[in-house]
Amino acid sequence: MTVMLVVIGAMIGAPLRYVIDRTVTRDSLFPWGTLTVNVVGSFVLGFLAAAATASDLFALLGTGLCGALTTYSTFGYETVRLLQDGARLHAVSNVVVSVLAGLVAAYVGSALV
Repeated sequence: MTVMLVVIGAMIGAPLRYVIDRTVTRDSLFPWGTLTVNVVGSFVLGFLAAAATASDLFALLGTGLCGALTTYSTFGYETVRLLQDGARLHAVSNVVVSVLAGLVAAYVGSALV
């Protein structure tokens, strides 16, 4: 049953990530879409973890939804791509802003509980 909850959450999170990325990024050099989904996912996961959410709900939303919504691999790829394209300031900004915003979002999510 738990595996199915993770699958259902991922079935929602993955297309949601795609839609958010396409809506937010547009024609920007900076990867705003990836930053957005990672910060939102950090907030939701911080909230769920602090709420001591029941294991089934955590499997659905924490592991499934947030796991498919957020993306460390794309964050890494986009940062390397920025470096390769000579956009060093954008690359460094992406790392600093992504890490700090994710931590702040997780903290705020947990603090709301």
